[in-house]
Amino acid sequence: MIKDDDVFRIGKIGKAHALKGELQMQVDDDVFDRVGADYVVLRIDGILVPFFIEACRFRSDETALMKFCDIDTADQARRLTGCEVFFPRALAEADEHDLTYAELAGYTVKLADGKKTVGVIRHVDDTTENILFELDNGLLIPAPDEFIDEIDQEAHIIIMSLPHGLLEL
Repeated sequence: MIKDDDVFRIGKIGKAHALKGELQMQVDDDVFDRVGADYVVLRIDGILVPFFIEACRFRSDETALMKFCDIDTADQARRLTGCEVFFPRALAEADEHDLTYAELAGYTVKLADGKKTVGVIRHVDDTTENILFELDNGLLIPAPDEFIDEIDQEAHIIIMSLPHGLLEL
């Protein structure tokens, strides 16, 4: 069974494209530029399900046309519309590269003094110049480089020095 900690979000399935089961996928991460993969994972009714890639071609940096094995009709493809798309964390971590923001989902944020766990990153909002970590407890934490002291990739922990009073807002 695939768990949330085993994957990170890279996009969302858009509409069906053509009649033979091809789908548009909105991509938020450049993982396909760095790592090859035979499959991606979709969240369907709350369950993470692997889908093997038959063909994939990019129309732009943010849009790919994806054809999955055994999805052969437009009707089958339409059933996947709106599903979130995830990438296997183990494949991305096997490649030596700098972490992307999307890969930080699932990491635990701790304060530099080591005494307090702030929360677990559920999503990274990088749609503006001011990056925000959205935590499992509802907190939004600004994440400029100067706040991040250390990233432990093995333990999936981020050590941060946050301005005094930020967590009390």
